[in-house]
Amino acid sequence: MSEAHAPQHSDFDSLLPAAQLNRREFVTTLAAAGFALAVQPVQASTLIRTDDSGLDTGNTTIDVAGTALPVYFARPAGSKNLPIVLVVQEIFGVHEHIRDVCRRFAKLGYLAIAPELFVRQGDPSTLDNVGAILSGIVSKVPDAQVMADLDACAAWAPSKGGNPDRLTITGFCWGGRITWLYAAHNPRLKAGVAWYGRLDGAPSENNPQHPLDVAAKLHAPVLGLYGGQDQGIPLDDVEAMKSALASANSPSTFVVYPDAPHAFHADYRPSFRATEAADGWQRALEWFKHHAA
Repeated sequence: MSEAHAPQHSDFDSLLPAAQLNRREFVTTLAAAGFALAVQPVQASTLIRTDDSGLDTGNTTIDVAGTALPVYFARPAGSKNLPIVLVVQEIFGVHEHIRDVCRRFAKLGYLAIAPELFVRQGDPSTLDNVGAILSGIVSKVPDAQVMADLDACAAWAPSKGGNPDRLTITGFCWGGRITWLYAAHNPRLKAGVAWYGRLDGAPSENNPQHPLDVAAKLHAPVLGLYGGQDQGIPLDDVEAMKSALASANSPSTFVVYPDAPHAFHADYRPSFRATEAADGWQRALEWFKHHAA
């Protein structure tokens, strides 16, 4: 990272107050965690860290039509017949927060799999602004490619003790939209939990449909967890999605937290809201338990 793009030295204590790092240590820590510079500041005071004791965790690759798809996985060590949860990243990739979410699920008896869904288009951890990530990477990722990658993860899961009849998915922000789409794509899916994923938008070659377009085609029920203060997802879109789901007699539903902003589950960012995040997490676990027992 160039000096021009580095945060000012005076910012370090506020970014990571518990660590009191200098500039070089700060950049090294970010790189190790896989955080994009665009997510600064990282809040060490709220960052949740889940250890891997009793777990089998690691990085591997899955072949998808000749591409080596990197994945991070976590599961209870030595266990079989595990419910599977596909954990879909934000625009920032599979960084430490996403890996931690996988470990949280593994501690509760899941095989959690987080694939690097941008591997063909680029590495968001190397970029220092959201615009560059969106235009340089995310806009180039076809939904069809993502669906195929997630299918490959689901097919690989039994080799790690996953039960294909207990397949679930959850995703955050960009991954929330993907969660809705995957529920309309894979007939073997049992349940999904979408955290503040976009519901509508202009169609494009890479994104021909959005959740509102597939509301009547869901194979599995989806729980949508959204913030009432989300400036990027209008509540009108939530209401439109609710209406579309009701017209399709879908068991999918929403919980909207009136005072929560976008990314309220992201404990490493200032948007984190502990109360709403904890409530959403508990609802997600109950949703999966009910639909994928």
